[in-house]
Amino acid sequence: MDTKVTRLELEYMDILQTFLQYKSEQGLYLAQQFSRRLLEEQVSPEEFVSVHRSVLVKLFPNVQGDMLDAFDLLLEVMMGYGLAYREHQSLRDRQLELESEIDVAASMQQTLLPDKVPDTNKIDIGVVSVPANKMSGDFYHFIQGADNRIGIAIADIIGKGVPAALCMSMIKYAMDSLSQLSQQPGAMLENVNRVVEQNIRDNMFITMMYGSYDLQNDVFSYASAGHEPGFFYRAEDDSFEELYAKGIVLGLASGTTYKEFTKSFNVGDFVVLLSDGVTESRNHNRFIEREEIVMLLRRHMHESAQSIVQNIYEEMSKWQGYELKDDFTMIVLKRKV
Repeated sequence: MDTKVTRLELEYMDILQTFLQYKSEQGLYLAQQFSRRLLEEQVSPEEFVSVHRSVLVKLFPNVQGDMLDAFDLLLEVMMGYGLAYREHQSLRDRQLELESEIDVAASMQQTLLPDKVPDTNKIDIGVVSVPANKMSGDFYHFIQGADNRIGIAIADIIGKGVPAALCMSMIKYAMDSLSQLSQQPGAMLENVNRVVEQNIRDNMFITMMYGSYDLQNDVFSYASAGHEPGFFYRAEDDSFEELYAKGIVLGLASGTTYKEFTKSFNVGDFVVLLSDGVTESRNHNRFIEREEIVMLLRRHMHESAQSIVQNIYEEMSKWQGYELKDDFTMIVLKRKV
């Protein structure tokens, strides 16, 4: 007989005798300690049933045959249970390993996002970006160069998880290498599209809106690659309009061109860039209307840019019972007084 099993039998026999003789808490404690030993030595449930059966025969030689036959049945049950248990443990270990990898990827993803917004005396910038799960498909980026312009990108990567994080890394470094084009949204999207089309799989694509704010002339230029349209608020006539621009999503065709649009900024004007996680939010059991976003913007538009995005996020999150169905990203660029 296996020396390990023989050793376990002797130890278990002492524990069982002690418990049967005294029926004390000490016996139960010894049994609990013994169970930890079984785990450490990787003794399967069916092996322990055999140990228990063998110990009973030695302690009670006159035990009836039916009782022993019952242990044979229990042994068969525990063999099936043991196989299922080990498979469950294997799946659990793989799940924990995957979750650990996702945590690493999510941490890496956070390093790709700006840790602060550009600080200028012309515009106030506010950002809120909250993933629905550990990892986000939303991405935003700022480019502040020496040309007196600020580039702003907001993107939604169709596809989540680690591939999305890797894709974000590629987009960020592509945009940084093209920072001299920050004043040309159309050219920026065309060049990023070329990089994306050459490097991502066919089942992934990216929507993006890229804008450039001219701090000297207070003009906002923008172009869109199939991204969710934002809003432009004009203080002069107290009106909201959609910041809409047609354009094919990134990654479909290498020779795509993107048309640029411009908005002149006056004091009190502001731009809202957002992801579809904002426009496709729910208000209890129904999808919200864009007019409801405008309503919230009106309610908070006299606040700072960061307060606007934060308060709108909190209100819309409350509508959904604080459970986001999709990643939520909103950026506000507001002309300072």
